[in-house]
Amino acid sequence: QAQLVESGGGLVQPGGSLTLSCAASGFAFSSYAMSWHRQAPGKERELVAAISSIGGRTNYAASVKGRFTISRDNAKNTVYLQMNSLKPEDTAVYYCNAIRFQAYWGQGTQVTVSS
Repeated sequence: QAQLVESGGGLVQPGGSLTLSCAASGFAFSSYAMSWHRQAPGKERELVAAISSIGGRTNYAASVKGRFTISRDNAKNTVYLQMNSLKPEDTAVYYCNAIRFQAYWGQGTQVTVSS
Protein backbone atom coordinates (compact mmCIF):
# COMPACT_ATOMS: atom_id res chain seq x y z
CA GLN A 1 0.00 0.00 0.00
CA ALA A 2 1.09 3.55 -0.68
CA GLN A 3 3.03 5.28 2.06
CA LEU A 4 4.76 8.64 2.46
CA VAL A 5 7.00 9.23 5.46
CA GLU A 6 8.31 12.72 6.20
CA SER A 7 11.38 13.44 8.29
CA GLY A 8 13.75 16.28 9.06
CA GLY A 9 11.51 18.65 10.96
CA GLY A 10 12.50 20.27 14.21
CA LEU A 11 13.22 23.50 16.04
CA VAL A 12 15.40 26.07 14.29
CA GLN A 13 16.26 29.71 14.95
CA PRO A 14 15.13 32.45 12.58
CA GLY A 15 17.50 32.66 9.65
CA GLY A 16 18.41 29.00 9.96
CA SER A 17 17.97 26.09 7.56
CA LEU A 18 16.32 22.70 7.52
CA THR A 19 15.94 19.99 4.91
CA LEU A 20 12.81 17.88 4.92
CA SER A 21 12.70 14.45 3.29
CA CYS A 22 9.73 12.38 2.20
CA ALA A 23 10.32 8.69 1.48
CA ALA A 24 7.72 7.03 -0.72
CA SER A 25 6.80 3.38 -1.10
CA GLY A 26 4.00 1.24 -2.51
CA PHE A 27 3.35 3.17 -5.72
CA ALA A 28 5.13 4.23 -8.91
CA PHE A 29 6.88 7.27 -7.42
CA SER A 30 8.51 8.46 -10.64
CA SER A 31 5.08 8.78 -12.32
CA TYR A 32 3.68 11.10 -9.66
CA ALA A 33 3.98 14.82 -9.23
CA MET A 34 5.07 15.60 -5.69
CA SER A 35 4.48 18.58 -3.46
CA TRP A 36 4.95 19.95 0.01
CA HIS A 37 2.13 21.62 1.89
CA ARG A 38 2.00 23.16 5.33
CA GLN A 39 -0.61 23.92 7.95
CA ALA A 40 -0.10 26.38 10.76
CA PRO A 41 -2.33 26.40 13.86
CA GLY A 42 -5.69 27.93 13.07
CA LYS A 43 -4.93 28.20 9.36
CA GLU A 44 -5.83 26.22 6.27
CA ARG A 45 -3.36 23.86 4.65
CA GLU A 46 -1.46 25.61 1.87
CA LEU A 47 0.74 24.54 -1.01
CA VAL A 48 4.41 25.38 -0.45
CA ALA A 49 6.19 23.84 -3.44
CA ALA A 50 5.56 21.31 -6.19
CA ILE A 51 7.68 19.36 -8.64
CA SER A 52 6.73 17.43 -11.76
CA SER A 53 7.20 13.69 -12.07
CA ILE A 54 10.59 13.87 -13.79
CA GLY A 55 11.61 17.00 -11.94
CA GLY A 56 11.70 19.35 -14.88
CA ARG A 57 9.15 21.80 -13.54
CA THR A 58 8.80 23.35 -10.13
CA ASN A 59 6.61 26.01 -8.61
CA TYR A 60 6.53 27.77 -5.26
CA ALA A 61 4.25 29.80 -3.08
CA ALA A 62 5.15 33.47 -3.24
CA SER A 63 5.95 33.45 0.48
CA VAL A 64 8.78 30.91 0.09
CA LYS A 65 10.12 31.65 -3.40
CA GLY A 66 13.85 32.25 -3.30
CA ARG A 67 14.18 30.63 0.13
CA PHE A 68 12.89 27.07 -0.38
CA THR A 69 13.94 24.51 -2.99
CA ILE A 70 12.05 21.35 -3.85
CA SER A 71 13.87 18.44 -5.48
CA ARG A 72 13.42 14.73 -6.01
CA ASP A 73 15.52 11.62 -6.47
CA ASN A 74 13.47 9.06 -8.39
CA ALA A 75 16.13 6.40 -7.82
CA LYS A 76 15.60 6.77 -4.06
CA ASN A 77 11.83 7.39 -4.21
CA THR A 78 12.38 10.53 -2.16
CA VAL A 79 11.39 14.18 -2.43
CA TYR A 80 13.15 16.94 -0.51
CA LEU A 81 12.43 20.45 0.65
CA GLN A 82 15.48 22.57 1.38
CA MET A 83 14.41 25.52 3.53
CA ASN A 84 16.74 28.47 4.04
CA SER A 85 16.37 31.84 5.75
CA LEU A 86 13.56 30.46 7.87
CA LYS A 87 11.12 32.86 9.47
CA PRO A 88 8.78 32.42 12.45
CA GLU A 89 5.85 32.48 10.02
CA ASP A 90 7.21 29.29 8.43
CA THR A 91 6.25 27.44 11.62
CA ALA A 92 3.78 24.71 10.66
CA VAL A 93 3.28 21.01 10.17
CA TYR A 94 4.71 20.16 6.74
CA TYR A 95 3.06 17.45 4.68
CA CYS A 96 4.28 15.55 1.65
CA ASN A 97 1.79 14.85 -1.15
CA ALA A 98 1.86 12.60 -4.20
CA ILE A 99 -0.68 13.04 -6.97
CA ARG A 100 -1.46 11.49 -10.30
CA PHE A 101 -4.79 9.66 -10.66
CA GLN A 102 -5.16 9.70 -6.88
CA ALA A 103 -3.53 11.53 -4.03
CA TYR A 104 -1.48 10.26 -1.11
CA TRP A 105 -0.48 12.19 2.01
CA GLY A 106 2.17 11.72 4.63
CA GLN A 107 1.59 12.10 8.36
CA GLY A 108 3.43 15.42 8.57
CA THR A 109 6.52 16.72 10.32
CA GLN A 110 6.60 19.72 12.65
CA VAL A 111 8.81 22.69 11.79
CA THR A 112 9.15 25.36 14.49
CA VAL A 113 11.08 28.55 13.83
CA SER A 114 11.73 30.38 17.06
CA SER A 115 14.50 32.01 19.03
